[in-house]
Amino acid sequence: MTQTSDIRRERRPRLLDAFCCQGGAGMGYHRAGFDVTGVDITAQPRYPLGFHQDDALNFIWKFGAGFDFIHASPPCQRYTLAQKIQGRDHPDLIAPVREALNSTGRPWAIENVEEAAPELRNPRVMCAAVFGMRTYRHRLFETGGGFTFTPPTHQTHSAPLTKMGRPRRPGDFAHYVGNFSGVAEARNDMGVTWMSRDGIRECIPPAYTEWIGRAALAHIRTRVVAA
Repeated sequence: MTQTSDIRRERRPRLLDAFCCQGGAGMGYHRAGFDVTGVDITAQPRYPLGFHQDDALNFIWKFGAGFDFIHASPPCQRYTLAQKIQGRDHPDLIAPVREALNSTGRPWAIENVEEAAPELRNPRVMCAAVFGMRTYRHRLFETGGGFTFTPPTHQTHSAPLTKMGRPRRPGDFAHYVGNFSGVAEARNDMGVTWMSRDGIRECIPPAYTEWIGRAALAHIRTRVVAA
């Protein structure tokens, strides 16, 4: 029993980054200390870590139990205001993803946009400004499998937000959505230097999941000691 625990402590815990896109979430977990594997139904040549092309939901059902922690960012299009205005219909994946995650017996986190709040259970809010970025980019995180975390204290929004598609004015915060200007600035601001504009539009800054990842590692180590 002691030998098994020592081996598990020495290796980097394995993390599945489901619906990974270009790897904002995965990079944060990697920086926290995880061995990350991304999975996405679409090829992701810009993904900076280990990648497997597959249907993410099916992959969780088949292989999720083999990971120490699972992060899932199901597509947010169903919940965003822009898609509702355009009358586009997208599947609700949060409930099916939660069911698959719970089946693994592993700790997990689901990430999505603020508009998805009614579909999420007791989500925590993360904001880019807390980490010194010149954008807000609120994202919600639901956790499960025995894991939870405390986000950094949310600060009052004092800087104006530049309107979508316009260059950021001095003193304003940027709105990195749609066909936004300032790709190089966005890469540096959010710490995603390898991403294209398409990736930046939908990603979460790695700082979010680095914060969560450190809490997840502490949770996993506690479970190992208890075992």
